[in-house]
Amino acid sequence: MAQAKARSLRALDALNFFNAGIQTGLGPFMAIFYTAVRHWNPGQIGTLIACQSIAGVLVQGPVGHWVDESRHKRLLTGAAGLSVALGAVGIVLFPSFWAQIAVQILIGCAVTVFPAATAAFALGMVEKRQFASRVARNEVFTHSGNVAFAVAAGAVGTLMALQGIFYGAAMFAAGMAPSVSFINEEDVSYEAARGGDESSDPNAEPPRQSWRDLLKDKRIVSFAITVVVFYCANAATLPLVGEILSANNHGKQSAWQVAAAVIVAEVVMVAVSAVSGKLADSWGRKPLFLVGFAFLILRNALTVASHNEYYLIGLQALDGVAMAIYGILLTLITADLARGTGRFNLLQGAVLSAMGLGGILSNIVFGWIAKGVSFNASFLGLAAVAAAGGLFLQFRMPETKSEEHQPEAQKASA
Repeated sequence: MAQAKARSLRALDALNFFNAGIQTGLGPFMAIFYTAVRHWNPGQIGTLIACQSIAGVLVQGPVGHWVDESRHKRLLTGAAGLSVALGAVGIVLFPSFWAQIAVQILIGCAVTVFPAATAAFALGMVEKRQFASRVARNEVFTHSGNVAFAVAAGAVGTLMALQGIFYGAAMFAAGMAPSVSFINEEDVSYEAARGGDESSDPNAEPPRQSWRDLLKDKRIVSFAITVVVFYCANAATLPLVGEILSANNHGKQSAWQVAAAVIVAEVVMVAVSAVSGKLADSWGRKPLFLVGFAFLILRNALTVASHNEYYLIGLQALDGVAMAIYGILLTLITADLARGTGRFNLLQGAVLSAMGLGGILSNIVFGWIAKGVSFNASFLGLAAVAAAGGLFLQFRMPETKSEEHQPEAQKASA
């Protein structure tokens, strides 16, 4: 039994690794492709990116509810991976602007499945006291995949053709289907996977909290606001850096720079993710989240010091620290808040919608500030938003870690 579950957990490792093509291939490189190959203007590109983001925001909650109630999470995840693969190929094959809107909406809807599904598999396969370590392992494999893909994408985009990046992203996305098929359904507790009450009568209908009940928990509202502010302070930074890096380059020449910026951040994320799970249990969620906000402030503030390409690329290491912490805490705090409600994936979907809203606000507001004032004004504004978010977290968001998540040594000394 233990050996069978170990195989399922390794399949979850692979699932997280292949998720990388979606996060990396369909993000930083897309604007370069639309600019250099399609010759579209920033307004058109912004509209396409917004379509993907808005689609994700609108369906994230319903998809989370679907994942909560579904006993076919493997099929749902595999189908979503294949949908994203088709979308990635569609970016290259369909030159019509309206066709690209349809492609971006497809991708935006499909990718909402993966955060909910991978977290649900982890929650359903490991004991509660091991969950933080499992989430950290998920993040390590995701960021390792991001590094592998960014290296390949940078090489293909520079030496061959920008179109090859999206075929590579399609291969990564398609790899999620066979990976998830190796997860044994018997190894997943579906009540645990939705954050349900496992102590209740297994023959009875397990309790579920309604939306109204969830919103009565002020911690959930405070966490959603914190997520909006954190992502608002972060989402626009790398695209703005990419615009600066691309200012004197075109297409292939800027591909390696964007890839290098991604690789620097992702390598740091691998290292930080490996220890953040333990720190989240020993320190608590809130102190670690404050560290993430501090690095976000530092990263944006230091960006104004120089626009030298190597300085900007190196500075993404600070983003790696902030985002590694954030990625782990997003799942852990959601699981803390959803404990016993049976609504983990629904709540996670709502939180991810809040993240998407923050990203939309960030790119719109600070993109226009960069155009109307200066890039430095945008970076300073992003740092100010991060500072405001840290203050809100400090004074309005309580600690969510429960006693059962404390390390055994800490419990013994208490």
